[in-house]
Amino acid sequence: MVVVLVSGIIAIPILAVASRVGADTGGLWRHLASTVLSEYLRNTLWLVLGVGVSTVVLGVATAWAVTLCRFPGRSFFRWALLLPLAMPTYLSAYAYTDLLQFSGPVQSSLRSLFDWSRGDYYFPEIRSLYGAVIVLSLALSPYVYLAARAAFVEQSVCVLEVSRTLGHGPWSSFFRVALPLARPSVAVGLSLVLMETLAEFGAVDYFAVDTFATGIYRTFTMPDDHALTAAAQLAACLLLLVAVLVAAEAWSRRAARFHHTTIRHRELPSWRLSGLRGWLTSLICVVPILLGFGVPAAVFVVESWRAGDPRLDSLWHLGLRSLVLGIMAGVLALALALAVAFGRRLRPTPLSRSLARVAGIGYAIPGVVIAIGVLIPLVWLDRSLSGWSEVLFGSGLILSGSLVAVLYGYQVRFLALALGVIRTGLARIGPSIDGAARTLGRPALGMLTSVHLPMLRGSAAAAAALVFVEVIKELPATLILRPFDFDTLAVRVYQLASDERLSEASTGALAVILVGLVPVVALSHVLDRARPMGPIVSGPIEPAESEEQSEERPDGSSER
Repeated sequence: MVVVLVSGIIAIPILAVASRVGADTGGLWRHLASTVLSEYLRNTLWLVLGVGVSTVVLGVATAWAVTLCRFPGRSFFRWALLLPLAMPTYLSAYAYTDLLQFSGPVQSSLRSLFDWSRGDYYFPEIRSLYGAVIVLSLALSPYVYLAARAAFVEQSVCVLEVSRTLGHGPWSSFFRVALPLARPSVAVGLSLVLMETLAEFGAVDYFAVDTFATGIYRTFTMPDDHALTAAAQLAACLLLLVAVLVAAEAWSRRAARFHHTTIRHRELPSWRLSGLRGWLTSLICVVPILLGFGVPAAVFVVESWRAGDPRLDSLWHLGLRSLVLGIMAGVLALALALAVAFGRRLRPTPLSRSLARVAGIGYAIPGVVIAIGVLIPLVWLDRSLSGWSEVLFGSGLILSGSLVAVLYGYQVRFLALALGVIRTGLARIGPSIDGAARTLGRPALGMLTSVHLPMLRGSAAAAAALVFVEVIKELPATLILRPFDFDTLAVRVYQLASDERLSEASTGALAVILVGLVPVVALSHVLDRARPMGPIVSGPIEPAESEEQSEERPDGSSER
């Protein structure tokens, strides 16, 4: 019942937009289909492919290195690899364009140093498809890193030891054992990356790359009576791509089980990488940190030092608003994700699985489309209750003109983040735990609060922190749904950057980055303490035996 209720509430804005798909567009859809639709599809697919491959390689490689290898700077890289999460993609686009464009400092220095002029040299165009792939890959790789590292940290050392006894080295154990066991977590991280890529608007629009997201926004803002309907039809194409990705991933692991069957957890082994291998590993870890966070942050620091925003007092108030809004959205998303994921676990029927997917599909929809979908039902409710609301509150916009609309839009947009992390955490808890709790008389709610939640501390913190960071950075839905005279840090940065006042916008951009850094660092510490050292998963618990009575096998069992 809870899954049906939450999924229904989340699906209302999507259904409100989808209801216009079959409506007449006055020829606008035929015009789009014959002119730009193929380009939207081609650019979107190449963007998804490039970002997906890049983030998996970066995220999994760095997660494995910092978890099970010893090399120079390992303790620093553990938390620093999450830093790009605090850098919004549109800020990275602003920074790299300012740095690498023809009039930027890099090309200007080259022309001055070598006495070159235009046409004398080749320099890659940052405002291009491959430029967007690079910027998005650097910004989104922490999603895969976070999910993969959480899986590696919580893996049983026994299976790794068995692979070593069978003659597999560190790399062979990684590909044959550790990576297959971490596949559900990596798949969740990758799915979040792909949905974020499909929904990305700010960076690809600034790089002049026409995708479905930019096409939907441009269609919606066209001075045409049928613009909203045509935009909804483009959004339906985007939803179809998402559905294909989700269905393909679910089908590929339809019969697999990934929870561990041993109850013994010891300190993970670590392989020392000395000499050249160690320094090369350090260099690989430095690249995403430096390019995904360090360079853009340095650009904004320099610009802010030269001519930052003089209204620092207002930035403090905007930062406080963003902080409170992010906390509220993160806590609410965590509660809803727990309700949906746990309800699906209790009754794993095809209906509950489908409803859970519906609850998380909004992450792939551009924020502007979600904002319109939220406004349609809320405006209808405000009009229906206008008589009562005028008397009680003195205003007829008690829903669509308040923070209710903003928080509602955030849940539709970002519930998939929390839901994916919580579902992955629950998947690592063996089903026999539920049976044991029921045998001891625990009802469903008691089982969730006293059994599952203590085992999901790391996943719950990760879910709330991810939503918090995304709310701090979110732009298009906030622009449309925010109440009158209610700005956030992201809105201030957007307004100044749109006016070509990048130096003034740099101060607000640094504030957005600093606010997002707090949960990123805290999240890293949570992951460091997340490794279980006791019986946390399913598997028969055998009677305790002394060392003289039993001998431990590599797979975690014992023999008298």
